[in-house]
Amino acid sequence: MTNSWKIYMLAAVSFLVGTSEFIIAGILDMIASDVGVSVAAAGQLITVFSIAYAFGTPILMAMTARLERRKLMLVALGTFVIGNLITVTAPGFLPLMGSRVIMALSTGIFVVVALTVAAKLAPQGKQGSAIATLIMGFSTSLIIGVPLGRVIASIYDWKVIFAGISILALLAMYAIYRTIPRSDGEEAVPLRDQFKLLKNPKIAIALTVTFFWIFGYSIVYTYISPFLLTITEMSERAVSIGLFAFGVASLIGSKLGGYSTDKWGVPRTLVGGMMLHSAVLILLSTFSQSAAFVFPLLMLWAFSAWSSGPTQQYYLITLSPEASGIMLSLNTSVLQLAMATGAGIGGVVVNNISLSSVSWLGAAGVAVAAVTAAAMFGLSRNRTREYVKEQRLAGVDSEA
Repeated sequence: MTNSWKIYMLAAVSFLVGTSEFIIAGILDMIASDVGVSVAAAGQLITVFSIAYAFGTPILMAMTARLERRKLMLVALGTFVIGNLITVTAPGFLPLMGSRVIMALSTGIFVVVALTVAAKLAPQGKQGSAIATLIMGFSTSLIIGVPLGRVIASIYDWKVIFAGISILALLAMYAIYRTIPRSDGEEAVPLRDQFKLLKNPKIAIALTVTFFWIFGYSIVYTYISPFLLTITEMSERAVSIGLFAFGVASLIGSKLGGYSTDKWGVPRTLVGGMMLHSAVLILLSTFSQSAAFVFPLLMLWAFSAWSSGPTQQYYLITLSPEASGIMLSLNTSVLQLAMATGAGIGGVVVNNISLSSVSWLGAAGVAVAAVTAAAMFGLSRNRTREYVKEQRLAGVDSEA
């Protein structure tokens, strides 16, 4: 209990970095109009961010593995502030893309370190809930940051959002310095050794699940604002309300996902959540032109999608607890690569097919993730039964 408030404090900082990452999808049409590019081109700001995050995070984690954790979080947040300030002063689209790279690298380091610190601060048996609390910070950025950012951008200018984030990030640095205890880094793991983890079939399959789950989610979420404005024909005010409803549901899903992981286990929580996730995207495609149906479907989509986050993170830690930081780094890299792929392919689909098609493709991606997860846990159960059977037979032979 004594460390609970520290975990929640880290979750509050995660809100900031989450807002900075996710807000782009909420104001994509505004950025496109301001810098003079198409919506599909503006969507590549998410692609660039995710690619830099995916490939930069494992390299930087390897380079900084031995650094004291609190110091590393402070350095990451300081760099994050610089990235936000560049966004505010960027004169065009290319400098804006550069600022996204800086923000991606700093966000990647902070998120991985904060997750490992939260897991260490949590009491035994509550790591899943602790990770869920951190992810709740990201969910809260959807609840408050993204819809509020949409409103602020409508009244003032979208760059005001990033100026405010810079100021709050400076305050967050002070809070972390004063409240989070120092903790040692991990043994440095060369990149070639990190990728050796992928030779473990369980880890490789689990990361495949992450990829298809986030790919399906990202291809829809990246273009959710244009989708609601043009396909569902919502008003500007209704889109902000819809994003708020989405965020509330994502918070509930994240917390219940962590609770379900601790109480009912990973397989039921993960497979069940992804099956619901895919089904909801199909319904969103079917009833996309009806705001009365889209509003509750948005909430159900967010709930199911975010319930998988803490479950998957916790499961990956259990696969290699001695290298938890590296495992989370690999997972976040795959996650961001999936987001980049989703945003990139989504842009192609929007340009060449139709905006409404992204939800069908998203549903297919999540369905692949659900089937892969079910097969993964089924194979694991069969191997466990075979092992138990072999041990029993060995026991009988020794007694004979």
